This record gives sequence, C-alpha cells and structure tokens, in this order.
Amino acid sequence: MIDGLRPYSETKPSGLPWLGEMPSHWDVRRNGRLFGSRRETGFPDLPVLEVSLRSGVRVRDFENGTRKQEMGDRSKYQRAVRGDIAYNMMRMWQGAVGVVPVDGLVSPAYVVARPFEETDAAYYAYLFRTSAYMREVDTFSRGIVPDRNRLYWEAFKQIPSVYPPFEEQRLIARLLDWHGAQTAKLIRAKKKIIALLNEQKQAIIHRAVTRGLDPNVCLKPSGIAWPGDVPEGWDVVPLKRLASFKSGAGFPVSEQGGKDLDIPFLKVSDMNLAGNERYIEAWNNSISQQTARALGAYIFPRNTIIFPKVGGAMLTNKRRILKRESCIDNNIMGCTVRSGIIPYVFLTLEQIDFGKVSKPGPVPAIGEGEVREIRVALPQIEEQQKILEWLDSETRSIDQAVNFAYSEIALIQEFRTRLIADVVTGKLDVRSTATSLPEAVEYEAIVELAEDDEFEEAANELENEEVAA
Repeated sequence: MIDGLRPYSETKPSGLPWLGEMPSHWDVRRNGRLFGSRRETGFPDLPVLEVSLRSGVRVRDFENGTRKQEMGDRSKYQRAVRGDIAYNMMRMWQGAVGVVPVDGLVSPAYVVARPFEETDAAYYAYLFRTSAYMREVDTFSRGIVPDRNRLYWEAFKQIPSVYPPFEEQRLIARLLDWHGAQTAKLIRAKKKIIALLNEQKQAIIHRAVTRGLDPNVCLKPSGIAWPGDVPEGWDVVPLKRLASFKSGAGFPVSEQGGKDLDIPFLKVSDMNLAGNERYIEAWNNSISQQTARALGAYIFPRNTIIFPKVGGAMLTNKRRILKRESCIDNNIMGCTVRSGIIPYVFLTLEQIDFGKVSKPGPVPAIGEGEVREIRVALPQIEEQQKILEWLDSETRSIDQAVNFAYSEIALIQEFRTRLIADVVTGKLDVRSTATSLPEAVEYEAIVELAEDDEFEEAANELENEEVAA
C-alpha cells in the first residue's frame, strides 16, 4: 500500500528553504493563524501530563518509582484539552511536542496551543517532529546558551508552516497513524524474538557462572539462595570484597541537553539506546568538567559497571559497562571492580535479582550498603577467563541473531521517519490511499514505537527552571 504512493503532479515553490517545493494547492501560514494560545489554570483535579522527546504527550505514570511521587503546587499548572498541541519550551527543538490525549495539566514550562477549526493537530504533531522543522524551531528559539534555548508562544506563532487543505491534513494523519500501528506490530514481533534469544543466552550464562564448565564437579552449599550449591573450589564473598559502589548525582534539567561536552552524563534511559546493550556507546547528555565539579558529580572511571537502583527500572536488572569516564544520575549506581575480571563480575551481577534484596516500601530501591553485603560465588581468575572464552564461543551465534534483529528494527524505524517527512511536507500524495483506511488506531500500538522513550517531567522542570507563565 505504501509502495503505491506517488509524488504530486503539480508543485510550486514554497518560499521556505527547509521545505522547497510543495503541492500547488497547498499554502504556507504562520502558526498564529493555525493555533491560539491556551493559558488556563485552576484545574487541580486533572491528571498530570508529560511529553516524550519522540512520541508525544501521555498521562504521567505515578506508579513508576523512577519518577517523583509527589507533585508540588498545581496552581501554576496549565490546563490542556484533548486535541490541543503541547510542547516543552526548552525541548521543542528536540521533538518534545505532541497531541494531548486527554484533558490534563502541564507544567508552566510547556506551551499549550489550541488548534483552530481548520487545523488538524495530529498532522501538525507529525510535522513538528520532523528533523527539518526542528531545525527551523531552533532558529526561532532564544536563550543565553544554545542548548538552553526556549521557544516562547510569541516566537512559535511567527514560525511559518506548510498548510494543506484541512481534509488532506486529516488523511495524512490517518495514513501515518495506520502505518504507525502496522510498524509497531512488526517491531513488537522482532522484540519478542530478541527476548527469546536473550532468554536462551541468559540460561547458558547462568549455568556457566553458577556451576562452571565441568558437569562432574563436586559441589558444596554456598549459603546463598540464588546460586544454591556451587563448585567446591569457588570462594563465596560479599561484593564489597570485589568492588566499590557509589551512587550518582542529581542532574538538574537546567544542565541537561548539552552535546559534545567533556563528560557524558548518563540517565537510566541512556541504557536503552541502540548500541548500549552491554557497553555504553551512546548518550543524550554531556557536561563540562567545570559543571561536574559544581554539581558535585563524581566522574566514574572507564569499565565501571552501572545499574538502575530505584523503581521499575531497578526491577529490570539491567547492567551496563562504561567505555569512557562518565557521570551518572542519582537513579543509577556504579560498581568499580577491584578484584576479578570485569566482564566476569558483570555476568555475576546480572544473575542477582535486586528486587529480592531491595528496601521494602512503595518504591523499590536498593542502597550502597545493601549491595556491598550481597554474597556471590566466584572461581579463581584462571577459571573465570576459561568460562568467559567458552561463553563467547557458545553465545556468538545468538548475539549475531540479536544484532540482526536490532538492525532490522533500525531499518524499519528509519523507513518510517523518512515516510513521515515525505508525507507531511508534500513529497508524496496519500489522498487516494488514505481514504480507504480506518480512522481509529489503537493508541497502545503507536506507543510501541517509542517503548524506550525519554520523558521530560513536569515536576523536575518546575523545580529546576524559572519559567515565564
């Protein structure tokens, strides 16, 4: 169906450098002719909304322990009505914008734009998140330093946007919603394959790091519930004998967004970025040495093992290894290995379920003291190395299959990004194709496209930024 899309037969210059040619029956209008400003307060009982850097606006999940559980004074929070556009003034240039799914509250750090009668908010949410439009947003944003630029309403309403006829806007949004749902199903299937392969790999690893490679080895009770009996020659020691543990530092929103600075500053969401399946190869934020000192942020050395220490993220039992010196935020803990082979200690840590040793309470969490006392069973260095070499050989084909599945997902997402850009800017005509598609699309299906998305939280913005109401 998508293969049948063709360019428009007649085009004209748009007058916008980022847009180029556009269909001859389309127009260009400033956002002030498409949207009005909504500034309404005094609705404290509405749910609080948050905006994602990629997938739009959602109701904030207060059950997720990695986020603040208490809101401050809601009197300054703005009402956003279902169907409005909401964006984060400081992160619009990164795509922190979307359609409001339900009536709710947003931080004063957000702008709420009410679509006029002939404006389809869903179409413009797609347009606003294209890379070309985000670059245009950046030129209209103002601030002391580029990474902290804000897009105020007065500037937003001056930005020129492409304007298809209203019914065509709706058809474009319908096709992209449908394609998003189909893409989400395909990605979900790939992720299920990855999960099964990883389960197979973890079973192999678990057997090797708890029993060794000799099936006939004599065993002894370890005194630890999770490995049970272990080979006689292995030592049972607390983790503090092997490594030091230290939590990260607070990371104010005012310091986030820095690119290509001295030191990566990692958040839990960075552990989910493509390429970060074991070693941290990518990150969304960095800071200078001077800022690190000002924040009191410890710089963790290369080869530190990091893991989430609070909330639902902790329960996933994810572990990663730093490839370079980095700072980590206060939802993460670092493990600097002093004794043993780092990859082997990493695999040993992966076998520990922190949920079973975390502090009791509504939000699961684990502290440095608890982690240090966790007991593990370890072979001698020579045997650690043999186990690592055997695992590398035994799991290589699984890793290749997982990497192939991830590369397929990346290609699928790349195709969708290109399709969105081509469709919303009038490079491809969707009218005849979209007319035959259903209007309603399950929201959950589209959410799958950004399962590991990063959210900008209203509470943090209020605490760390003084924002003009």
